[in-house]
Amino acid sequence: MKAVLVMFDTLSRRYLSTYGNDWVLTPNFKRLEEHCVVFDQFYCGSLPCMPARRELHTGRYNFLHRGWGPIEPFDVSSIEMTKAKGIYTHIVTDHSHYWEDGGATYLTRYSSWEGFRGQEGDRWMPALNKDELKIPKLAAASKVSDSLYHNYANRLQQSEEAEMSSVKTMQAGLSFLDHYHDQDNWFLQIESFDPHEPFVVPQRFLDQVKDTYKGDYFDWPAYKQVSETEAECDHLVKRYAALIAMCDEYLGKVLDAFDRYDLWQDTMLIVNTDHGFLMGEHNWWGKNVQPQYLEIAHLPFYLHVPKLAPKRTDLLAQTIDIAPTLLDYFGCEIPASMQGKSLINALSSQCEIREAGLYGTYGGHVNVITKDTLYMRASNEVNQPLYMYTLMPTSMRGFLPKRCLSQAELYKGFKFLDDLPVLKLPGGTFVNSYVYGNLLFDIKNDYNQCHPIKNEELEQHMIELLKKGLAESEADEAQYIRLGLK
Repeated sequence: MKAVLVMFDTLSRRYLSTYGNDWVLTPNFKRLEEHCVVFDQFYCGSLPCMPARRELHTGRYNFLHRGWGPIEPFDVSSIEMTKAKGIYTHIVTDHSHYWEDGGATYLTRYSSWEGFRGQEGDRWMPALNKDELKIPKLAAASKVSDSLYHNYANRLQQSEEAEMSSVKTMQAGLSFLDHYHDQDNWFLQIESFDPHEPFVVPQRFLDQVKDTYKGDYFDWPAYKQVSETEAECDHLVKRYAALIAMCDEYLGKVLDAFDRYDLWQDTMLIVNTDHGFLMGEHNWWGKNVQPQYLEIAHLPFYLHVPKLAPKRTDLLAQTIDIAPTLLDYFGCEIPASMQGKSLINALSSQCEIREAGLYGTYGGHVNVITKDTLYMRASNEVNQPLYMYTLMPTSMRGFLPKRCLSQAELYKGFKFLDDLPVLKLPGGTFVNSYVYGNLLFDIKNDYNQCHPIKNEELEQHMIELLKKGLAESEADEAQYIRLGLK
């Protein structure tokens, strides 16, 4: 048995023709409909990048117990389980967060891995002399950080399309398929950091979206409220759309390989993303500091399973369902610790997976979603108490500070860990959900979430679903207190 997962970062469904877009050229995402089950109700779980990837391995929500960090020593990884079953697992990626402290244990779960340098703030090329980097004025004003300097140093090594790390990633995946298409028992993960910002894209794709911007060079919005001119906003949107068109073209090469080697007959294909992005909607850029509106949380998802007929489905599914789906496909037992459900089993039985799903960012709103309603539960004013539970005390690019480690204590009591002791540490976050308050939306009639509603009976119903989800996730008592539920 064979399987391929093609994962993009920050791929918004509203820019894809499958989901109704009529101005961005995405014929290959559309082409997936010929072979795949297309999910109309697929949502993220934990945000952003590494929390979502931990869910790919563990099939559990990450954000209720920890923020950004590595695979834990106690985690049950679907990748390692398939490897133990005799499946060769390989990943090709340019997602640079994998080779930082906060992502350092993911790639080594695979039988082999290949990485390509240079995306975003990857500490790849030296940025010793900042004056030599010639950073445009708008870029320097919007992103003041070491990541900006390293990114512009990295760009010096990627002046041609073939040199771009995302292109190298896709080509490496295609090379794997060329070499091993006729062998059995493997899993390939092709993971592109694009279309994540900065929106660096060859001119030919900008021409496709008819970008006529003549102002200062600008391709990297900060996570903040919109303050740019209308022309600058339009340009950023078109740069993002152009990068999605580029992703579509390279996805098409993977689909060509499936056609060429007739992999549709014996190979599962998953095409997914970790989260979307606000491109000016709700007057925001980004995905982290603001409420996680559906532009961020509602995801495109495609699944091809041999002998399973292509169709659209409104089953309410999430990122946590990918791990058990992979295990089910390869004939592995699904651990009791996984909260997700096999999508293969759900599609075969036509049974609903869940009435409601949770999603969110560590320390931010805890959101509960049904097919008709979105409820965003905010924290108390001080966003406390808040704890993290880990044996890997790291953040994105470093270790947790001593003031945090000095308050560590061992905690036992999580059933999903078989009562293994873990470090309980005081948590903190730059997210402030209190300033937005609790938000309730009728997404069936107000999908764009323009008009929060007041309905005490509906809100109480959503609170009960939220509390049920927290209980099933073994959220600690502190979560109930900071959310005003106790």
